Amino acid sequence: MFPRIDVPGLGELRGLELGDPGPLRQRLTSLVADGTKTATAGRLSEYDDEGEELEHVGERLVLLDDDDRPMGTVVITAVEIVPFTEVPWAFADAEGEGFTDIEDWRTQHRRFWLRTEGVVVPDDEPIVLIWLRYEP
Repeated sequence: MFPRIDVPGLGELRGLELGDPGPLRQRLTSLVADGTKTATAGRLSEYDDEGEELEHVGERLVLLDDDDRPMGTVVITAVEIVPFTEVPWAFADAEGEGFTDIEDWRTQHRRFWLRTEGVVVPDDEPIVLIWLRYEP
């Protein structure tokens, strides 16, 4: 579940944890904070499994560091759901993680979900595409 964080002046917001704890999360949150990473993806079934609502345009989330401390907020600027093989290169590139092309993005995401969740992602798996903007 997404943790809820009380943010002075903003009230209670959901927390956003990117990747898994450790070097990956540290790298991803740094990419968001420096404006390189303006998008992130998730499997729609993860939301169902965790009983979470989808993000919505205009929603503010607390970006959490590797120790679950708030780093700032992100504002959701767009949300779309597409089959895994229809994720566009423009989105993959906006993730800011240095993917060389859309096939590299697919390979890396399939590896991540297999390693962290034991899930083999089929071509038609619904993927939530989230565009965001960081606000320190």
